[in-house]
Amino acid sequence: MSDSLHEPWLRGIAFNPAAPSDVLIRLVDSAAGRAGLLMCAGRDLPGAVIDAALNHPDRVIRRALARNRHIGPERLTPLATDPSGIVRGWLAGGAPAHLRPRWVRPLPEEILVTLLTARDGGEDGTLTANEIVDGLISSQQIPLSFHRSMAGHEHPRLRERATREWQSLTAAQRKALLDDPDPAVRKAAQERSWVLDPERVEAKLPSYGSRGKPFVLGRCALSPALVEQCFAEGTVRPLTRNPHTPADAVARLARHPEAEIRELVAARPDLGPDLVAELGEDPDEDVRMRARLHPFPRTWAEYWAIDRVIGHGPDCTCPITEPTGEPSPDWFAACATSEKPVLRRVAACFPGLPAELAATLAQDEEVRILLACHHPLAPPHLLLDVFVTRPAHRPHLLTLPAFHGTGRAHLISHPDADVRALAAADPTLPEPPVEDPDESVRRAAAANPSLTPEALEALLPDSRTAEGAAANPSLPVPRMHALLDRCLNGAATSPSGGH
Repeated sequence: MSDSLHEPWLRGIAFNPAAPSDVLIRLVDSAAGRAGLLMCAGRDLPGAVIDAALNHPDRVIRRALARNRHIGPERLTPLATDPSGIVRGWLAGGAPAHLRPRWVRPLPEEILVTLLTARDGGEDGTLTANEIVDGLISSQQIPLSFHRSMAGHEHPRLRERATREWQSLTAAQRKALLDDPDPAVRKAAQERSWVLDPERVEAKLPSYGSRGKPFVLGRCALSPALVEQCFAEGTVRPLTRNPHTPADAVARLARHPEAEIRELVAARPDLGPDLVAELGEDPDEDVRMRARLHPFPRTWAEYWAIDRVIGHGPDCTCPITEPTGEPSPDWFAACATSEKPVLRRVAACFPGLPAELAATLAQDEEVRILLACHHPLAPPHLLLDVFVTRPAHRPHLLTLPAFHGTGRAHLISHPDADVRALAAADPTLPEPPVEDPDESVRRAAAANPSLTPEALEALLPDSRTAEGAAANPSLPVPRMHALLDRCLNGAATSPSGGH
């Protein structure tokens, strides 16, 4: 039997859902090559296998485990103090951008504290502590609740880091940091407080250059002179979303000659009633829509919740993060029953929406795709329909627990190979299509648990179906070991027949 079957057998066994710990541990070895690395990074693992990977002498194995999003993140805690900075960096950075799941899973507090307060980046010197923290921040794995708690955390380095979110802190938190008993925290607070001091903002703006200027103008407190400069230079767009933009500047923006500027201002919570009425009758349709969309009183949290869905089409695959606690669940519930499709889309993105409202929105053509991607109670038939009709969402849907099941047999002749592959895995399928022209469909069919061990023996020696057959949960455990003997030890084990 050709050695060319070794790799597909190893990959199949690595992802066989019925493979026990003693089988999988054999793959936590350099001899298993890429299959072992893919297993450590890409599937749920029994505790014994996790322990074997955590304690493996090869950092490549530990590095792969650091990116595993299928096991509880608390089990990865030892990797936060791994001797290798590469391992710590992979834990902090999460999955690479092109493979990153839409659901952003937050890391537990113990890992966050360890990474954010580390004095070094590991014994091997491959990364600095700051480089690891930069990766952690960009990965979005720090939950908002942790951000909010840092200002009062017992560890001074976390209180110091909290000063970097100066605009998000309450007045009481800012005062406490300015009066902190630790001199490093006090110094950091004083240095960061410039963002809410209009004169210091004006003085600091030139040092940010053209790339950093939109950040300053869009988030910091602005002096009258700086506002005038923005109008003179035609750089007012960042001001439309800045909560600190002075009231007189907001009024000028509401009457700006560009409709796009007026539209952005029309949604602000701090508009006066006269401006709201004026923009509600604006000659531009989009401006009128934004002015009338969100009734008063408005909050900034509601503003941002709406802003996240405005302009995003049905195939948007932006990251999905944890709810912030604002706006309130009652506000989202009111949006769910609104006559305005945009507000119903906002509600569909809220995973805490009650079951009865989620069921209603599942029938709403305007919002059902968003509901399928965001809500844990989205019905399976909706998930299946979105999978079939919206290919952009397929990678995300396949990660959802509610998506797995039966009822796909009717799709076995679908022209799209991805859809046929989904149907080929349905255990109620009478005859899995192991001869399908598409590789992914054959692999899914060969892994169908309805196949008997005897049927699998004809598929294992066939390069077209070897990987799927090795991944089949019906494959007996002794047969898994026999295949591993062949691949890892070079034992003269027969590639077919009973074992």
